[in-house]
Amino acid sequence: MVVVTVVAIFLTGRRWTALYVGLMPVINWAFAGISTIPIPEDFGGGSWHPFTVITGLVLVVRDFAQREIKHWIFGAMLIGLALSTLTAWPVIVVASGVAFLVSETADWAVYTFSRRPLSQRIMISSLISAPVDQVLFIYLASLVVPGIFAWGSIVTGIISKLIGAYFVSRVVAAQEQRRLQNDMNPT
Repeated sequence: MVVVTVVAIFLTGRRWTALYVGLMPVINWAFAGISTIPIPEDFGGGSWHPFTVITGLVLVVRDFAQREIKHWIFGAMLIGLALSTLTAWPVIVVASGVAFLVSETADWAVYTFSRRPLSQRIMISSLISAPVDQVLFIYLASLVVPGIFAWGSIVTGIISKLIGAYFVSRVVAAQEQRRLQNDMNPT
């Protein structure tokens, strides 16, 4: 079902939207199915999940998907979350869904109303959405998974998400710079 939906979206020419929708069930599955790395109590405790970097990238992929489908991005988010119910525990999907809705709305607002270059919008929106997403997800998940709320998990999650966004923003900035140079020096 997940693969069929993602392929169908991709075949409509919306590759970023397909990636965005497909990443959500994969990420939600990963949080339930892949082991975490413990964080010492001296560093806030909890655990770090390696897929947190990918979660940061999905926030950036959302920006590219919004370029393809404009404000229909919220529909794509709902499709991704609905597909997540096939791959993850319901509590993870609910916590993820609420955190995504709030953080993605902040991300959407920055991306929509800022006139800065895309590379800057990626970082600005991630600086807002990554902390909101991480804190809200961990808090909501902690309501049913005792002991999951730990500052070490929150801080490392935010940093991981921002690292992913930073690398994408640098790639986009390099592309913007090349385009600018080509526009100034047409051959």
